[in-house]
Amino acid sequence: MARAADGNLKPQLNQNGVKCNENGKNGYHKKEKTTPSTGVTSRQNNHESFEQAPMYVAVLTYLGFGIVTLFGYFRDFLRAVGLEKCHLAQEREEQKDFVPLYQDFENFYTRNLYMRVRDNWNRPICSLPGPVFDLMERVSDDYNWTFRLTGKTIHNVINMGSYNYLGFAENNADFLKTVAEKVQQYGAGVCSTRQEIGNLSIHEELEQLVADFLGVESSMTFGMGFATNSMNIPALVGKGCLILSDELNHTSLILGARLSGATIRVFKHNNMHSLEKMLKEAVCSGQPRTHRPWKKILIVVEGIYSMEGSVGRLPEIISLKKKYKAYLYLDEAHSIGAVGPSGKGVTELFNVNPADVDVMMGTFTKSFGAAGGYIAGKKELVDYLRCHSHSAMYASAMSPAVTEQIIRAMKCIMGKDWRTEGIRRIRQLAENTRYFRAKLKEMGFIIYGNDDSPVVPVLLYMPAKVVAFAREMLKRKIGVVVVGFPATPITEARARFCVSAAHTREMLNQVLHHMNEVGDLLCLKFSRLKRSSLPDLCDETDFELDS
Repeated sequence: MARAADGNLKPQLNQNGVKCNENGKNGYHKKEKTTPSTGVTSRQNNHESFEQAPMYVAVLTYLGFGIVTLFGYFRDFLRAVGLEKCHLAQEREEQKDFVPLYQDFENFYTRNLYMRVRDNWNRPICSLPGPVFDLMERVSDDYNWTFRLTGKTIHNVINMGSYNYLGFAENNADFLKTVAEKVQQYGAGVCSTRQEIGNLSIHEELEQLVADFLGVESSMTFGMGFATNSMNIPALVGKGCLILSDELNHTSLILGARLSGATIRVFKHNNMHSLEKMLKEAVCSGQPRTHRPWKKILIVVEGIYSMEGSVGRLPEIISLKKKYKAYLYLDEAHSIGAVGPSGKGVTELFNVNPADVDVMMGTFTKSFGAAGGYIAGKKELVDYLRCHSHSAMYASAMSPAVTEQIIRAMKCIMGKDWRTEGIRRIRQLAENTRYFRAKLKEMGFIIYGNDDSPVVPVLLYMPAKVVAFAREMLKRKIGVVVVGFPATPITEARARFCVSAAHTREMLNQVLHHMNEVGDLLCLKFSRLKRSSLPDLCDETDFELDS
């Protein structure tokens, strides 16, 4: 029987018409249950909902995209015959015989769909991006191909889009005093890699602090969160290794997996039967054609999924990885600092031993109000990455100001500075999250995700309603992030709210009031579930597995 060969990671390291699957997608169920194959009971006493919209919503959504696509082809025809000007970059006539730089069909969506609604993204902010911010007003005279600033400012827009979970993106002079002192001591930038002359004492202080906070042996930090995933996964696995990746993993994880050269297989989101089926097949069958054992099997998951608001089922995943002798890579970009009684992420939320997670990854760009990321785990893992990670060897060291910002935020969370301020923010975030989610459900919106998740996706579905929602909310001085195809499935466009500890109850009530108005105006309240305690509508064994 084939199996993962190494002992270490590289240094020889329904009712109501609701459809449901095992993790509750398009259904609604209590999360506490026992997985048949692992015998592990989830310690969450909350709900995770993925309600399916009525059939007419899906039909109208496809119809809307179909109409816009037809008009797009018609406008392309007008451009081809010279009746309409094309503003996008095009090949020069003398270069037509060369390999094309611009694929015309690939730009179809940008030309004909995105450009019509581009005013809802990339809005220029001219203040601190805290719980409220100021926007520079802009208008377009050519249907969003170009913008011009009017010189006016939209003041006090409530920020419901930033990942400022604990409110550390702030300009309080008392809180930022140590950051200013470190800028005076070390300067603004390092201008060197850590392996040359860019390794400062505060970098080592931060890494020790991260290890202590997470309860692991060692850690190392990087200047960019995206590169923490994309540049370190290739250092951990390669050809002859297998990566089992959740279907909703972040792009940085996907890119890192592709760059590694390892074989990639994707399992259904949070579906333990799908994951175990792939693990069993990998262990029994080995590599394709040769059937040799995989050098390593690496399970890659997230703590909180940034588009769904769902929480990874960590206890069950750990049980499976132990059973099949695989390794676990956990991305806590959105969960570290944001969940758990003391902000230590999903390991604390589920009360699991951090040592059971082989590679713990997180970023400082959300809860810590800074930039960069970290990898934490056993000392031999971190020592190996210091010598083999492209991000460690070639990237400039983290700015001293950013480093100190992370240190002061983490010390605050740990209670080392400002006494109880950190735990107050953690509790406030949890309170705000549950309040905001509960009120949206009462109003009749379909929202995705876990009750503990500060990421709150509100389903809008139809492309026209996505655009109208963002514009109507801005008129009411509410800044929201809307996301559609291809970033989401074509029938599941949404607005993604991010709740912060810095939001006051008055701010949340104001947002909810306007959400109620806009929901009625645009007919966005699609939920058919009543706000009452519901029985489990489905079990994960009902899920139809795909090979």
